[in-house]
Amino acid sequence: MKLYAHPFSSYSQKVLIALYENALTFEYHNLESPTVKAELASLWPLKRFPVLVDQGHTLLESSTIIEYLQLQHPGPSTLVPTGEAGIEVHMLDRLFDNYVMTPMQKVVLDKLRPATEYDGFGVAEARTVLDKIYPWLDERLRGRTWAAGEHFTLADCAAAPSLFYADWAHEIPPACSQLRAYRARLLAHPSVARVVDEARPYRHYFPLGAPQRD
Repeated sequence: MKLYAHPFSSYSQKVLIALYENALTFEYHNLESPTVKAELASLWPLKRFPVLVDQGHTLLESSTIIEYLQLQHPGPSTLVPTGEAGIEVHMLDRLFDNYVMTPMQKVVLDKLRPATEYDGFGVAEARTVLDKIYPWLDERLRGRTWAAGEHFTLADCAAAPSLFYADWAHEIPPACSQLRAYRARLLAHPSVARVVDEARPYRHYFPLGAPQRD
């Protein structure tokens, strides 16, 4: 397997967590390399990542890649359960991507624009989404170790990078103690801790000051 990814990319981290969780063997094509960037462009004209190449298949989108890994390269950890439990995992995966990761990226990417092109309205709207989803997640996590219960799943693969960066961009308030504790559990989980450590050399890319905590 070949994975085209960047260590500091949130969606790359999502897939890397799944790979590390099941100790899968793969070639890591780090997009810091211009050569790797050219390879990616030949595979996917939008040049978005991660991209997984395996057995003649080119897989796009992080959730799809993780489901493919479970189907073709199963390991001891079942990240996408079957039946009703799987429905909740899928729902939470989409919620973390759409309502934590996406608004977080809006706040961050706005800082990478020229100052004359800042989107104040869009950033305020994104922060409002985070202000609403944080308390909802806090309540949802009541009595749970992981996002969907007692087992680490696809939902946690999505939650880890989204909450990691979101707390830098728009801090999780102290009142959301369960969500803050969940974020801490994620960062202590071995597969998540590994991706966080691998990304440390690239923290200067974070435009909001790249906090030295975590």
